[in-house]
Amino acid sequence: MSIQFGVSPIAWINDDMPELGGDTPLENVLKDIAEIGFAGSELGGAFPKDPAVLKALLGRFNLDLVGGWYSCELLTRDAEAEIAALQDHLALLLAMGSRVFVIAETSNAIHGQMQTPLKDRPHLDEAGWARFGARLSAVADYVGARGLKLAYHYHLGTVVQDAADLEAFFRHTGGNVGVTLDTGHAVLGGIDPHQVIASRPERIVHVHCKDVRQPVFDATAGKDDSFLNGVLAGMFTVPGDGSIDFDRVMQGLKAIQYSGWIIIEAEQDPAKADPRTYAEMGLKTLKDAARRAGLVEAVAA
Repeated sequence: MSIQFGVSPIAWINDDMPELGGDTPLENVLKDIAEIGFAGSELGGAFPKDPAVLKALLGRFNLDLVGGWYSCELLTRDAEAEIAALQDHLALLLAMGSRVFVIAETSNAIHGQMQTPLKDRPHLDEAGWARFGARLSAVADYVGARGLKLAYHYHLGTVVQDAADLEAFFRHTGGNVGVTLDTGHAVLGGIDPHQVIASRPERIVHVHCKDVRQPVFDATAGKDDSFLNGVLAGMFTVPGDGSIDFDRVMQGLKAIQYSGWIIIEAEQDPAKADPRTYAEMGLKTLKDAARRAGLVEAVAA
């Protein structure tokens, strides 16, 4: 097995809320990421999109580009139109040697709306699931033929949020449609990440590790507030600073012989939670848990 640890730059520069770290120089972010000990970074909004420029920049810090979020709109357009729309993003990932294509349906999502309560998030009926699943499976076929694994990211505020949604998702998509196992979105969305690991090992092609502060969620987005206000209040944090058992997560990944990237992705207000300090805490937590689980034979401290 080959496990690599990476990070999302969202803790430094938040793409959904530019007021959070938006004035942070990208080179400072990459310097932190490299010095902490991560092998790669996911794509952020502040990253240059010219492959030659991005390669040179990441090369200075000896970092790989892991992949990057792509917002699809398969509820409003067919697979052919989506494939046409994703070409620039796919070309960048291919040029950078990325192995996963992280994707999420956002045509009717409410996670980016500050004033919309999370409880008002969208739902699909059976016909909607069938149509969405068929279109997503066709996109996965295309992405797979180009050499990348499609890794669907279930997410609070979208049509794939809770356990029933995820089961419908699995039922209506082909085996070529992988998922990004996101621990934080799972727990707060009512999905048991340990059960997903055990029951759908063949679908897990990418891993995002974030921890949660359940009481904060319960008082904000889990009640009457929006997803973004929940983030601002601190419902997410890094592994080791919340309630998720990452020893059990790593044991589960070991049991299914997971091979690939494990990414720390925990959006917080950088003015309240220093990104470097928290990323260091998160990486140490994951490496220690991975050692104890035997997921890796040896990981540098």
